[in-house]
Amino acid sequence: MKRFLLAVFLLLHAGFALAQQAEVDLVGGRDSATSIAVVPFGGDKGSEIAAIVSADLARSGRFRPLPERDMAERPTAANEVNYPFWRTLGQEWLLVGRVSGDLVVQYELFDLAKQERVIGLVKTGPATSLRDIAHQIADEVYEKITGTRGAFWTRVAYVAVNGVGKTARYAIMVADADGHRARTVANSNFPLMSPSWSPDGKRLAYVSFESGNSAIYVQDLGSGQRERVAGFPGINSAPAFSPDGRRLAMTLSKSGNPEIYVMDLGSRSLTQITRQSGIDTSATWSHDGSQLYFTSDRGGRPQIYRASASGGGEARVTFQGGYNADADVSTDGKKMVMVQGGGNSYRVALMDSSLGSPRWSMISPGSLDEAPSLAPNGAMVVYAGRAGSGGALYVVSADGRVRERLPAAGADIRDPAWSPYRDTQR
Repeated sequence: MKRFLLAVFLLLHAGFALAQQAEVDLVGGRDSATSIAVVPFGGDKGSEIAAIVSADLARSGRFRPLPERDMAERPTAANEVNYPFWRTLGQEWLLVGRVSGDLVVQYELFDLAKQERVIGLVKTGPATSLRDIAHQIADEVYEKITGTRGAFWTRVAYVAVNGVGKTARYAIMVADADGHRARTVANSNFPLMSPSWSPDGKRLAYVSFESGNSAIYVQDLGSGQRERVAGFPGINSAPAFSPDGRRLAMTLSKSGNPEIYVMDLGSRSLTQITRQSGIDTSATWSHDGSQLYFTSDRGGRPQIYRASASGGGEARVTFQGGYNADADVSTDGKKMVMVQGGGNSYRVALMDSSLGSPRWSMISPGSLDEAPSLAPNGAMVVYAGRAGSGGALYVVSADGRVRERLPAAGADIRDPAWSPYRDTQR
């Protein structure tokens, strides 16, 4: 339903061109990224683990892994590391490891300039946890070098559509953050839209039209059980969990106009947040749960506004560009991504306030990009972009330097949502 309301915005405001940009930073490639050699780990499945780690680090835009073909030496432990050799290749960091038993992974990270080991750890698990362990290693390497928690051992949810018209089949998928191991959590012959993660990563809220009208459901990912929480006359759309998981923001038109509401999931009581003549939709929460950011065309064109999560205090947030919609806010509140554009061009823009005054950059190259969602560390963005006649799943670094199409299960991919962190490490 969020997709439907944004389509309404497109139709109503398609005549407005993209406004001028004060600062647009488009930097290509990985030339300024940190160099690292991820050597294929020794033992059975070692090369596969190292390849996943290397791909994760490259995708972030912060690292430039050395191609495996350039590794004339293949150390698997500290006593085999030849520091001058790797420095000659221009490497700053070196990751080596070895696999034994069913899945016992020993790995070590070296600072080549200081010639010292900074990580030396062991992870174990069943054979089915290979990709989990690889993503966890990538997270630890990322955090050690950058000082920011990694977000590779997370997940993405999205809507996959196969077929068209009356033959269309809809599914909500959950996959690893690199697109692999996708599984179906809901499917229907009727449209499914707008998956939203609970803060503990155990539930998804989404919109289904299976009853003939839109309704909002909350589903437990472990048991598969679900319940309908909103099925009012008119529009029921764009659910978003609060940071404490106790409330759900949504768009309802039961009063005749699409407005933002907040539901207490325990009591099912509703608080109306907005009261405007325009369309208000696509709410997202501030990290502390005190504010909601949402899309509204109350000023004539879609822009991002904020309001108190208890109602009142509404104010416009975006002033750069003629169309800004479908925002997501980083957990530290310093970054906001959204769809920006006009005419026939809609791309993902990032507004970064970490240095004070907002700094804008366009981080996706497509013409009809939609539904951006930030990784929990704010370093990457997943979104849906056009590929042929359908939508595809893309991830781009927050600085726009590196963009990658992820594998996805479906001919037309929509409404991706990045999960929160997973807290249990193997």
